[in-house]
Amino acid sequence: MNIEDLISTEEICTRYRVERRFIHLLSESGFLRIVQIEKTDYIPSDDMAEFEKLRRLHYELDINLEGIEAIQHLLQQIKQLQKQNRKLKNRLRLYE
Repeated sequence: MNIEDLISTEEICTRYRVERRFIHLLSESGFLRIVQIEKTDYIPSDDMAEFEKLRRLHYELDINLEGIEAIQHLLQQIKQLQKQNRKLKNRLRLYE
């Protein structure tokens, strides 16, 4: 992974006005990847959309980390059900 594809957590904290602890909690929960290079923490730019979504949930909607975990779990289940529904519709079309 190139350093150009990484954003320092310090810059993220400043730009988004979030606590460093929040970013580390998201990492510990498995929502974000933190890459450490020379004692500096970075987040891959690919993860920024997910970070922004999680930040809005926490700071704007005042949802705690446990609530975010529940929401993420439910969203994952919805995606699986949508995929299964699409599969079943495709199979059903074979018999029409």
